[in-house]
Amino acid sequence: MKILGIETSCDDTGIAVYDSKYGLLINKLFSQSFIHNKYGGVVPEIAAREHVLSISNLINKVLKSTDKFNINSINAIAYTSGPGLVGSLLVGATFGTALAYSLGIPTILVNHMEAHLLSVMMEKKCPIFPFLALLVSGKHTELIYAHKIGKYTLLGKSIDDSAGEAFDKIAKYLNLKYPGGPEISKIAKFGVLNKYFFPRPMINKNNLNFSFSGLKTSVINFIKKKNNINFQFRADVSNAFEQSVTDILVNKCEKAIKITNINRLVISGGVSSNQELRKKLKNMIRKYNGEVFLVKPEFCTDNGAMIAYVGMLKYQCNEIQSNFNVIVNPKLKIY
Repeated sequence: MKILGIETSCDDTGIAVYDSKYGLLINKLFSQSFIHNKYGGVVPEIAAREHVLSISNLINKVLKSTDKFNINSINAIAYTSGPGLVGSLLVGATFGTALAYSLGIPTILVNHMEAHLLSVMMEKKCPIFPFLALLVSGKHTELIYAHKIGKYTLLGKSIDDSAGEAFDKIAKYLNLKYPGGPEISKIAKFGVLNKYFFPRPMINKNNLNFSFSGLKTSVINFIKKKNNINFQFRADVSNAFEQSVTDILVNKCEKAIKITNINRLVISGGVSSNQELRKKLKNMIRKYNGEVFLVKPEFCTDNGAMIAYVGMLKYQCNEIQSNFNVIVNPKLKIY
C-alpha cells in the first residue's frame, strides 16, 4: 500500500510517499523561507501563490526520482485539510483531489497537528500509548494527552502567541533572518548565560496553559532601548530569551507529568528541534524515570512524510473520501 502525502498548511510545500511495507520511500520539500525572509514572517497571499507554482514540479520530481513506484501504484492521496492558512490549504487540497480524481483513487483528510503528533511513530524508537505530547510550532503551543490514535485531550495551550511566533518576532527586532527560531538558537550559543533575565509568564500558575505575548513585549521593549545593537548584544538577548521560553515549556511539561502520572513525552513541531529545549526536557524527565521521544529535525518542521504516514494509518482504518470534495478547515483541531 502506497500513500502520496501533500502538505501545504503554511509556507512549505511537502510531497512524500509512504509504503505500508517499506516505510518512507521519498520525501521532498520546497521551503519558501528565503522569500518571506524580507518580510520578517509569512505573507499568506505570497505563500499560496508559491504553492501553486511549486507543487506540480515537486510531484514530478518525486515521481522521477525513484523506480520504487510509479503514479499508478499509489493507493490514495492524503492532504493537509487543516489547520493552517486557508489559501495554502486550498492549493494542496485542490491539487490532491484533482490528481486523485484523474487516477480514480480516494483522498484522505489529514489534520496537520495530528500528523506532527504521530510523526514520532516513524522513528525506530517510539512511545506506547498513552503518552503526553508537546506540540510547539509557529502557530501552536499545546500540551496533549494522547490516549490512542485518533483520541486526544487538550491539557493546555497558549492563550495568546505561540512560542514559534515569539521566536520569529524577537528575531525580527534583532535583525536576524526568518524563520527566527533557528537563527536565535544559533547566535544564543555565543551569549553570556544570565547576562539578562526576562520574565517567564504563567510559570507559577497551576494550570497547563502558556503565554508568550508578555514575554515578547518585554524583550522588544528591552531591545528598543539599545542604541547600538551589535553581535554580542544579539547573542546575549537571544540566550536570555531562549532560556525563558524553554524554562516555560519544560515547567508546564513537568506539571503535566505530575498531574497525569505519565512519564512518556513526545515533542514535535518546528520549535521542538531547539537543542536547549531537548536538553532541558531530558534532564527534567529523568527525575520521573521517564523518556522524551524525539522526532528527526527534518520531520520537526512541516513535511509531506508525516501527512503520508498518517494518511496510511487512516487508509488502513478505511477513513477515506471517495466523493472528491475539496475540504479544508483553517481552524481544525484534534481534540
